[in-house]
Amino acid sequence: MPAASERPTPVSPTLAVVAAWLVPGLAHLLLGRKQRAAVFALVVVVSFVVGILCQGELILPKPGDPLSYFATLATLGNGVLFFVAKFLGLGDGVPTAVTYEYGNAFLLTAGVMNLLLMLDAYDIAVGKKEW
Repeated sequence: MPAASERPTPVSPTLAVVAAWLVPGLAHLLLGRKQRAAVFALVVVVSFVVGILCQGELILPKPGDPLSYFATLATLGNGVLFFVAKFLGLGDGVPTAVTYEYGNAFLLTAGVMNLLLMLDAYDIAVGKKEW
């Protein structure tokens, strides 16, 4: 446990949540958890890239399919990765590809992991988690 003088400057919970959503691991880095930040960023980014390479789909809402709204929330959980992939024309998915469902699973999992990391960053920022 680091001494009080070694602890980083406190980060507002709002900033921590927004940073965690935008860039996987950024909030933990801002909160002084460098090793956690690196591991979390690696896990989310690798999962996201594997999902794209497996020709998974970054799901957006589909009329008549209420579950697509949950999937949209999960894929939006990837933050800037989602927007960069969409900008580059990636993540449209190829339903006929053998790996399509695996790709979807990786993309959804990466997003949900990042959403959970937002909660973790919030807990650290408000002091619910000890060093």
